[in-house]
Amino acid sequence: MLNLKKQIRTLYITGMLGNLSITGAWVVILAARGFSLVQIGFAETLFHITSLICEIPSGMLADMYGRKKMLVLGNLMAITGDIVMFLSQDYWMVLLSMPFHAMAYNFASGSGDALAYDSMKQEGKQEGYEKYVSNQSIIYRIGSGVSTLAAGLALYLGYRKSYLISAVMGCVTLAFTFTLYEIKGKEERTHSSIVKEIISFFTDSIRFLYHNSKAAKLMFLNSFVGAVDILLLFFLQSKLRDAGLSNWILGPALFIMELGGIVGAKLILKAKKARYVKVFILCSIGVLTGVLLEHTGMAVLMVLGGFISAMSDDAIEIRTNAKLSSMFPSEQRATLISISSFTFSVIMIVLSPLAGYFFSIW
Repeated sequence: MLNLKKQIRTLYITGMLGNLSITGAWVVILAARGFSLVQIGFAETLFHITSLICEIPSGMLADMYGRKKMLVLGNLMAITGDIVMFLSQDYWMVLLSMPFHAMAYNFASGSGDALAYDSMKQEGKQEGYEKYVSNQSIIYRIGSGVSTLAAGLALYLGYRKSYLISAVMGCVTLAFTFTLYEIKGKEERTHSSIVKEIISFFTDSIRFLYHNSKAAKLMFLNSFVGAVDILLLFFLQSKLRDAGLSNWILGPALFIMELGGIVGAKLILKAKKARYVKVFILCSIGVLTGVLLEHTGMAVLMVLGGFISAMSDDAIEIRTNAKLSSMFPSEQRATLISISSFTFSVIMIVLSPLAGYFFSIW
């Protein structure tokens, strides 16, 4: 029987544990192992190729067979990825771990939110969903920030011990996930309906975007700005070391940059009357400023640039998601959210190797 408070509390716990990782600064770990930024960029590309392929199917499987089941599967994928990285001795093993980490993200990305919303809806308390999303956003940033603080510790322990610890934490997360109450999107399914569902999924989504070009443009622009910010923060993990930061100072520096996202999330709520075009322009300038400050080679300015970029990215993402939510029809909401993630992965596939080359020569 569903206990809503326990369900939401458990989702918060799994959200925090899922984002807390001693190996969160994986770019700097790979750089410390001697891999080039170009190699790291291609590893990131493989991650997003897998994400591109699995994003939509993972959402459909959650609706067909249960959101809890997909969250469990995502936990298992994360643990497997950590074990493969623990065993890795060359670049090919590193590449092998990337699809597992990508699938872990895919199976968790929409399943948790869908499970939370349907749990609230079943109890007639779906008006609390916005607060839930806000809390999860804060949890994500704090978890990511704390994880980056552990960058120095991870480098001190070495990648083997670090990924072993990460795998153990994954097992703890899995134990909490098993206590969730299952709620399926649709109860009745037949084996022959899967292909039809996939075709219908794409057809309805493309039809909506074709007739709503404004929504399609918003999804693309938001994904592009977000991709630039994420790639900047990824490669700053390595570039800050090149700028002279020690391993122990690197963690706090990365944490400060993560805090920018929280500031951006708070600031955008105070600009409710600001026109979207103005917000987008200002946030785009903020992300570009972060890239320019990275080129100064001065550690303090580089950290400031990462902070401004994260602040701008979170601000425009929240405003765009709110705008898109008002445009999406309820019966296609999950589908179109998946398409938005799909768009982001496509952009990341293109930009990741280019960014690896760009940041390695400047």
